[in-house]
Amino acid sequence: MNATGPIAEIGVSRQQAVCRIEIRRPEKKNALTREMYSAMAGAIEQADADGRIRVIFLYGAADFFCAGNDLKEFQEAVDDPGPRPEQGNPFMRAISSAQKPMIAAVTGPAIGVGVTMLLHFDLVYAGESASFAMPFVNLGLCPEAGSSFLLPRLVGHQRAAEMLFLGETFSAHQAREFGMVNDVYPDGEVIEKAFSRAEKLAQQPPESVRLTKSLLKRSASDAIADTMREELFHFSQRLSSAECREALAAFFARRQPDFSSFS
Repeated sequence: MNATGPIAEIGVSRQQAVCRIEIRRPEKKNALTREMYSAMAGAIEQADADGRIRVIFLYGAADFFCAGNDLKEFQEAVDDPGPRPEQGNPFMRAISSAQKPMIAAVTGPAIGVGVTMLLHFDLVYAGESASFAMPFVNLGLCPEAGSSFLLPRLVGHQRAAEMLFLGETFSAHQAREFGMVNDVYPDGEVIEKAFSRAEKLAQQPPESVRLTKSLLKRSASDAIADTMREELFHFSQRLSSAECREALAAFFARRQPDFSSFS
């Protein structure tokens, strides 16, 4: 899956030295499709290579940050597993390898990859009503985006296990307490406040900022890449599993999944 040009669901603009990337699919709670992943990957890669850009800023339209992957595409992938494990997701590669600092502003729910992507960002700010959940196991899947390495490293093993095993929702203030969010702002101010941090960061010496980011991530870079490869292999396998079939069928039928016969 190669990076593509701009699409309607992903807005990309330059404001002074900041590349703004907006997820624009509010009618689907900003759930991500393959095309959207590719468009965001292309925007990040271009911003990383553009000498005029010093900071990458991501946020969601309306009252949602990102509801995760489009489950319709997941349901289709039950019969057609999609990308081979070694191909991966271009957006994941882009956020894990970007040399320039990345800042996210979270408004409303962040679910699944809407949370795990944030583990790669350098600064994250959330609105008061933002919420977070990683229901991968609930869907018969497994963690992705390097989260099985990054999350316990950030919040501790027991807390990460609880988040991933049960997929329960937690608040913006809990996310800040866990160290996943830098600060929490009123809902109507979070994008503006977060962008002001991006502007301040863009005024810092750019080479010094890039070097500092590189040094901060240096010790974990190989482990993250290895974890993402391993996760992707298992995630691709899980998409065609009986547990995932049951979870998705239950989701679209609006019923509780029944895993009682599984061992």
